[in-house]
Amino acid sequence: MTLKFGTDGVRGVANRELTPELALELGRAAVRVLGGGRWLIGRDTRASGQLLAAALAAGLASEGAEVADIGVLPTPGVAHASAVDQVGAAMISASHNPFPDNGIKLFAPGGRKLTDEVEERLEAELAALRAGDDRGARPEGGDVGTIGVDDHLRDRYLAHLTTDVIDGRGLNGLRVVVDAANGAASAFAGAALGRLGADVVVIHDLPDGRNINEGCGSTHPESLQAAVLHHGADAGLALDGDADRVLAVDAAGELLDGDQIIGICAIDRHRRGRLANDTVVVTVMSNLGFRQGMAAAGIQVVDTKVGDRYVLEELDRAGHELGGEQSGHVIFRDLASTGDGLLTGISLLDVVARSGRSLADLAAEAMTRLPQVMINVRTTRRDPDLIAAVAGPVADAEARLGDAGRVLLRPSGTEPLVRVMVEAPTDAEARAVAEELAAAVRSAAGD
Repeated sequence: MTLKFGTDGVRGVANRELTPELALELGRAAVRVLGGGRWLIGRDTRASGQLLAAALAAGLASEGAEVADIGVLPTPGVAHASAVDQVGAAMISASHNPFPDNGIKLFAPGGRKLTDEVEERLEAELAALRAGDDRGARPEGGDVGTIGVDDHLRDRYLAHLTTDVIDGRGLNGLRVVVDAANGAASAFAGAALGRLGADVVVIHDLPDGRNINEGCGSTHPESLQAAVLHHGADAGLALDGDADRVLAVDAAGELLDGDQIIGICAIDRHRRGRLANDTVVVTVMSNLGFRQGMAAAGIQVVDTKVGDRYVLEELDRAGHELGGEQSGHVIFRDLASTGDGLLTGISLLDVVARSGRSLADLAAEAMTRLPQVMINVRTTRRDPDLIAAVAGPVADAEARLGDAGRVLLRPSGTEPLVRVMVEAPTDAEARAVAEELAAAVRSAAGD
């Protein structure tokens, strides 16, 4: 298998696609491209995590790196350690994917996700290693790297969540249910919110190595919605397996996505004069209702390609501080170097606590979500001009919808798909337009 980077590292079925051999070679390539010195490795709760972490550590050490295994830790906790210590880091996780999958995310020193250019260099170096081209002698003797354990970084991350995020304020008086997805935040979610004074109920926090994301977490929030109602909670938080994203649930059991969370926090910061440049950064997939809500609040919206790393790149390029994705990846750039589900959840609950308003009320003020229909059109044609070939039907659809709707067509970066997304005042209208455009794509592709 040739390892290719997706929008968030590399993923595959553990021990079949993402093998120990590949992990070892990726470790070697990482040192050659990103540099040696000290490296940190964290993981989520998947049973295959230790296997892949050991192989990756061996690859890093074989190129002279000093490796520290920091154990089970949320992805943003690994990024935080990388940022504080200014060292390279890796997270073994497939995020919200099912248990059999696993993945490797790399952070450059400073807790930064890798750019496209760096990923291309890593792929080239990895290909050379797999072809038997070592491109130089390996370290020997005292230059060979070491592998050890460092578990104090978990306490430091918990301290960061409970002291740095909301300026010493507390969450007293709030009852919160947290779904830890049987993942990396299982030992952190209740502890962090409890230290801040919230009355916390934690569910799905008993990982057994195989139950991560299984019927729980941000991809399956139904049990959280029921638990919020059962416990009479003010809010619920649904994390994913590596806790770098979060969805919320209001007291009535209604689900809030990343757009609504970003909108609530953006308006709060804007009113307090703490929203840098009065701007938020989101991907092209964010709902039109979000854009309308931000315009009404006097907040500018900047779009990027799909992927939270592109949001982060734009935040840094332009000096903005808040952005994210509809999926629940939210980045507070003044507080973290990447998306952090617990940090986001704490920030959202802080708005509720300070305002004295319900989460539902804050969400209604932030935006009204328009119906959004997505159709994935599978096609054998990978011609980059395929989108241009349906420009006419797209223009006609946009003219019919006017300012009340939106059309977006984009090719998948990893599959032979064209994604057709339509937003409109009603679900029926959005679906009808999406189906028309999907048919136009199929016709243009000759499929």
